[in-house]
Amino acid sequence: MITVVDYGMGNLRSVAKALEKVGLQVKVSSNPEDIKNAKAIVVPGVGAFGDAMHNLERLGLLKPVLDSIKEGKPYLGICLGLQILFEYGYEFGEHKGLGVLKGKVIRFENKEGYKVPHMGWNQAWIKQEEGLFSGVKNGEYFYFVHSFYAVPSDSSDIASITDYSVDFCSAVQKENIWAVQFHPEKSQKAGLKILENFKSFVENGI
Repeated sequence: MITVVDYGMGNLRSVAKALEKVGLQVKVSSNPEDIKNAKAIVVPGVGAFGDAMHNLERLGLLKPVLDSIKEGKPYLGICLGLQILFEYGYEFGEHKGLGVLKGKVIRFENKEGYKVPHMGWNQAWIKQEEGLFSGVKNGEYFYFVHSFYAVPSDSSDIASITDYSVDFCSAVQKENIWAVQFHPEKSQKAGLKILENFKSFVENGI
C-alpha cells in the first residue's frame, strides 16, 4: 500500500487517482500509523513552505515521514513535497525544512518577460537518466505551478533542470528520495511515465 500524505495542502485526490491509474494501491491519509505501515509514501502539496512544515508537525506526521525516508522507503515528492526536503525555505521569512537534502528554496526574481508564479508547460532537461526519468525523452514538457524553487547544495542530487529566467532544479533523485517540482498528475502521458517509474521503484527497486 502506498500512502499519500494528507497534511492539508493541495488536491491530493488527483495525485491518488493518477497513482491508481498506473496500478498502485493508494491510501490518502493523515494518520501517522498509515505512514509507518506504508510500503512507500507520496507527499504532494501546493502552498507555502512554512505552512507545510507547521501542518506536518501539528498533525504528528513529521516524525513518521522522516522515519520513512531514513528507513529507505521510496519517497515521491510533488511540488511542495520536493521543496520541504531541503534545509530551509524563504517564503514569508526563513523556515526549517525536513533537511534530508542540503540546500534552500528561494523565490524567482521578478524579471521582464517572466511572470511569477511560473505556470504552465515547460521542458525538463534530464541530468539522471535512470530511475525517475527512465524512458522519458530529454526536453519533455511537464506542467508547473510555483513561485519558489529548490537550490540543492550538491549538484549530484539534481535529476533535471528547467529554464525559466534561470536554470532551476525541477527534479531531484538521491537513493530512495525522488521528487519533482512539476505536477506529473497534470502532465498527461509524460507525467504518467514518471509515476510508472515510481511504481517500478516501489515494486522492484532500481
